Amino acid sequence: MARIVGLIVKPDPAARRHADRLEAWLSDNGCRVLRLQSDAAPPSVAPSASETIDDDLFCVVVLGGDGTFLSAVRWMGDRQVPIFGIKFGEVGFLAEAAEEQMQAAMEAILHNRFVTRPRMRLTVEVWRDDRQVARETVFNDVVINKGALARLALIKTHVDDRYLTDYRADGLIVATPTGSTAYSLAAGGPIMHPAVAGIILSPICPFTLTNRPLIVPESATIQMQLAERTADIMLTFDGQVGMPIDDHHIIRVCKADIPVQLITLPGRDYFDVLRNKLRWSGYRQ
Repeated sequence: MARIVGLIVKPDPAARRHADRLEAWLSDNGCRVLRLQSDAAPPSVAPSASETIDDDLFCVVVLGGDGTFLSAVRWMGDRQVPIFGIKFGEVGFLAEAAEEQMQAAMEAILHNRFVTRPRMRLTVEVWRDDRQVARETVFNDVVINKGALARLALIKTHVDDRYLTDYRADGLIVATPTGSTAYSLAAGGPIMHPAVAGIILSPICPFTLTNRPLIVPESATIQMQLAERTADIMLTFDGQVGMPIDDHHIIRVCKADIPVQLITLPGRDYFDVLRNKLRWSGYRQ
């Protein structure tokens, strides 16, 4: 029986050309390819296909940057299909290989020379007047953020039903260890190794300098609510979809039951990735 490989491609001419080559190569190697086009102009729409996700998918391969990868994760939902990223974009923390390594990486995968590592996700529930109005699962982060002309937000925050603080800031990021190298890092949050069990709270430009990033256990439930009426406040999920919120909304965040299964190739070290992506320097023995 032919292996079925999902192929999700960034809407970029170079990525499409490489995807055409990869699709032909996979077919020559006995695979059936389910080709998906991540062609939405805004990043709020996940890839679409004329057929539903096949339960027999061997793996999903993403040709694109982190935005395309996050779209692919949303498309996959809770299905435990291993996913592999090939970088075609400016940002590529989630990609396991560069475009010039594509064929060698796929040869290793087809010959089962890889391992899968679970990466934590977060479940986000949004409530208003005792009614759940939204429920999303995020891979990187959920963000409360103010608009360009809005005043600072005052975000009342609880952890496990115990009051933590009121963050007066441009916003607040709740991130997974995987998301620690995304928006949270830009906001001054810590880098967490993906194997570390925890959830990061990173305030965005806090008014009080003692409001520093905080790591809580992965078992924690975080609750956030605007403490005062403020216009032009958005809640975004992985930078893919969003919704306006006000002081009547309550946001609850906890660890999701089902992780994402990332494919890792032999010899791929997380600290090598950090050093290369962040352009760290220094003497290496």
